[in-house]
Amino acid sequence: MSPSVRKFLLFAIAGGAGFIVDTGVLYALKGSLGLYGARVVSFVCAVATTWIINRSVAFRAQQSDVPMWREFLHYLAAMILGGGVNYAVYAALVATVPLVAAQPVLGVAAGVLAGMFVNFFLADKLVFRSRPSA
Repeated sequence: MSPSVRKFLLFAIAGGAGFIVDTGVLYALKGSLGLYGARVVSFVCAVATTWIINRSVAFRAQQSDVPMWREFLHYLAAMILGGGVNYAVYAALVATVPLVAAQPVLGVAAGVLAGMFVNFFLADKLVFRSRPSA
């Protein structure tokens, strides 16, 4: 298996963990924040989860030379584009498909899939890009 494919598969596994966190937080907060507000919070929690896993596993060989808190902010910023795609798909499905409004996990899944490739590219090329050897 090529290193790129391996890295993508590990990224996808981290995404699976993020999906579980995303869905759990969404369901925990949807009663108080609504389906849209709860999704914003759940997305940030999922980003934090995937950052921890990705920096430790998928992109371990591409360690950043910036402080961890700054790396997380770079990761969060990079995930906003993929997150925008993710949220747009989720919101469109919740607004137009009654089954998704009743079972928002379906919208979360569709959004995650839509944003995954954008997020992988941004994480690999912007956040955890390989550093030149000194």
